[in-house]
Amino acid sequence: MCEEESCRLLKGHKGSHKNHPNVWGFFKKVDKNKISKAGFATPRGGKKGGYQNHVNRNNQVVIPYEQLSHESLSLYKDGYVIRLYPEQYFESKHTPKAQFTDPESKVVVGDNAYVLYRTWESFKSFPPLSSWSIRHLEHDGSKVQKRGKHVQDVGHYLLRLSTSGSDKKKDEGPPQGIFAAEYADKETNYLCKCLLAYFIINTYNSPYTTSQAEHLIAILSDENLIDTSIFEKNGTMRRGLTCCPLCQKILRYSELHDTISFEEADALSNASMQLIDSTRSTVVNLFHLKPLLHHSLTHIPVNVGWGHAVCNTYLGQRECLSLYELQEMEMKVAILLEDRYETFGWISTDKKFIRSPNGAVWIRISDDMSDYELNFPDG
Repeated sequence: MCEEESCRLLKGHKGSHKNHPNVWGFFKKVDKNKISKAGFATPRGGKKGGYQNHVNRNNQVVIPYEQLSHESLSLYKDGYVIRLYPEQYFESKHTPKAQFTDPESKVVVGDNAYVLYRTWESFKSFPPLSSWSIRHLEHDGSKVQKRGKHVQDVGHYLLRLSTSGSDKKKDEGPPQGIFAAEYADKETNYLCKCLLAYFIINTYNSPYTTSQAEHLIAILSDENLIDTSIFEKNGTMRRGLTCCPLCQKILRYSELHDTISFEEADALSNASMQLIDSTRSTVVNLFHLKPLLHHSLTHIPVNVGWGHAVCNTYLGQRECLSLYELQEMEMKVAILLEDRYETFGWISTDKKFIRSPNGAVWIRISDDMSDYELNFPDG
């Protein structure tokens, strides 16, 4: 590769240098869109919380005030803003809590923080201060409608009020940023896309070949991100083909674009378990081996793959441990059959995850009850 000014184009290229070239340009449009979508933050129900939707992960993040003490703010290279609820900011009507009026306060509404009103009750109990204004976007002192270069957030609060009795719905102020858990800087987001493109190429019946992807593979190799033995160990590939990290079934290329059907998903027959818009989902989607959490960056290459949407729902906010990882813990699980034990898999040390060698998975969905809960109401 060129490598001049960190350029990842091939040596002898024409034109300007590029750090993040589109090395999956030979993909069909649907696959380009699939990769592009994986690079977006797409929070469910984010609009009500003032979050941006379908924007790149390398954007300003919203830090919930209740999470602030656990956050490492230096992780967010593209900036952050702190979200407070009125109950968190105000001591009483028109009176902020002392910690926010202290000149040394690190949380300043109108500067690095804003107040989000979600209910008419809180709006009436803790109305905005008279000096406050609705958040809006400005460029060179003039209001604008879209974010862009040199555009700034100005103002103190957002309204996301639903209709309640005679009080009508109010939705004022632009989305402020993305979920912190979905953040990735531009470089990390790009490398995740590269790896996901590689996994698409290695799905069963993929229309692409590795010879088409020499530039892509060179970039991944240069970053030490392409190692089939590691993919086999973490469960993103099996027998050289891309597989679902949870159920370990080989992924067919067509599943990347086929619309999901829940007919064969017994545990999802209850509609209350289905995700919002899940019936419009594709069979296979972006899959994180470890859940996206606050105070850590988890949308990183070693944590991404493609997996079944149904399996993603089963997994929830749990870590997807591979068979190799469970075997490394050296804890077998067995059933007692009269006078003998019969082992059938390996279990995690926290006893939350079991795998059999043939692909079956058991996930603990609830913890043991306390003595009080166990004996309630008699205890």
